[in-house]
Amino acid sequence: MSNHQQNKIAPSLANELFAPLPKSRQLFTYLMNAIAWGLTVVALVPLLSILWEIISRGISGLKLEMFVNPVIDFGFGNAILGTAVIVSIATLLSVPVGILTGIFLAEFGITNPAAKFVRFITNILTGVPSIIVGVFAYAVIVLLTKKFSAIAGGFALATIMLPVIVLTTEEALKLIPTDQRLASAALGGNRLQTTFRIVITAALPAITTGILLAIARAAGETAPLMFTALFSLDWSEGLLSPTASLPVLIFNLYNDPDPEKHQLVWTTSIVLLGLVLFVSIISRLITRKRKIK
Repeated sequence: MSNHQQNKIAPSLANELFAPLPKSRQLFTYLMNAIAWGLTVVALVPLLSILWEIISRGISGLKLEMFVNPVIDFGFGNAILGTAVIVSIATLLSVPVGILTGIFLAEFGITNPAAKFVRFITNILTGVPSIIVGVFAYAVIVLLTKKFSAIAGGFALATIMLPVIVLTTEEALKLIPTDQRLASAALGGNRLQTTFRIVITAALPAITTGILLAIARAAGETAPLMFTALFSLDWSEGLLSPTASLPVLIFNLYNDPDPEKHQLVWTTSIVLLGLVLFVSIISRLITRKRKIK
């Protein structure tokens, strides 16, 4: 094609590129945007309704002394402490195993038949109902120790957190470009050095986000704790004794005829919702910082 023909075609292409869309296309775009916004509003209605119901019913009963008083004194201090202890135990049990398993699946077990089996079992665990996990933890820990305890509750929540951490860790490591692994190998790094110094360091924000999301999910679980940690109206005597938690407090007192205890349920719901929201916001901030970098 000659330069003269190219010069004639170039202005026509530019005109088509910057020409306004036909009316039918503009109308279609406006219609799709309206549908998208409408569906977004519909999706937000249940969430906003739940928030409004909880806040409107519970905010009037919120008092500072509730954070330091046990349930027996119309507070939830022991439930907050119990939730923190149980979730901490679950985190200590699930995070090391989950991260190491995710590393194995993403870096060392790509062609290993055992990795496929582990990944299959992990996917199944993500869909197991939490009440089944509670029954399993009851059989493994409570029946053996003859005690309901925070450790049994932590074990149950760790079982729920584990597949989430494994899968998020695996996906986070897969997102790291292969070029970084090759660059490390070119500089003399072996497989372990490349994985733990380069790959994991780069994927750490995403791994941390997965851990926080798993913690947020575990903090709101009720059924497993009913079979393992049970409940306590007063401060727990130790890790091997029944321990109060926020979700079980809400479950136990919801149908109580005492108006003050019923009000405590809604106030506790605000605290639990705030705890989950706080963890979720932290995970979002970590993800945002990773994208900015």
